[in-house]
Amino acid sequence: MDAAQGASMPTAPDAAPGARLGVNDPRHNRLLAALPDVDWLRWRAKIEPYAMPPGQVLYESGVPLTHAYFPTSAIVSLMYVTESGASASVALVGDEGMVGVPLIMGAGSTPGRAVVHCGGAGYRISGAQLQEEFSRSTEVLRILLRYTQALIAQMAQIAVCNRHHTVDQQLCRWLLLNLDRMTGDEMAITQELIAQMLGVRREGVTEAALALQHAGLIAYRRGHITVLDREGLAQRSCECRAVIQAEYDRMLREVAPASSDD
Repeated sequence: MDAAQGASMPTAPDAAPGARLGVNDPRHNRLLAALPDVDWLRWRAKIEPYAMPPGQVLYESGVPLTHAYFPTSAIVSLMYVTESGASASVALVGDEGMVGVPLIMGAGSTPGRAVVHCGGAGYRISGAQLQEEFSRSTEVLRILLRYTQALIAQMAQIAVCNRHHTVDQQLCRWLLLNLDRMTGDEMAITQELIAQMLGVRREGVTEAALALQHAGLIAYRRGHITVLDREGLAQRSCECRAVIQAEYDRMLREVAPASSDD
């Protein structure tokens, strides 16, 4: 569902400077940047710019997937929602990745949904063209499979984090994972939306955010969080962000940027 808005998902405020709304070069996406020139010549004719405002639903549970998305400045949450309406984010996708992995796995839909929580820019390619490229090029296959492994590892680690770590630690981990996908230190996000991402009560997020603010790690004003001390945030966090980052580095280490020539 390309432009549907999630009825139960609160829309984030207007994007903060850290959302990098002006970044719209396709090579700002790490996977697109890694394509060899011979593949990039085909891809650049198939991808199209795609604006990703905060709150936009890129795909919905059970709805056929039509496109894959490559954020260049937006950040997308992969969400799962229970029958009772409770939700949790199982992964974040920014300029390091792709939204639409089920397409290369032969799935026409997914039980989850993908929601933009930090607005920005990106590119998209039709599902049919993605599948064609995945089958045509061994290098495209290698790049996307290595990324998929890193994404699966992120999902597994977040599941462990949500089960075993405190809300304070989860909030630190979530903030750091977002910062890893941003150029600035400020994000436009509400505590209600963070609570939905973490799958916890809003009161828990409020308490954790106040603790981080009193520790001098963040500054919070309505709808905006500014990280003041990344290192302090990392020290207060659990190990999950570091584990996730290490797996991305391991799997994408050999995915070197291709030539920047157009």
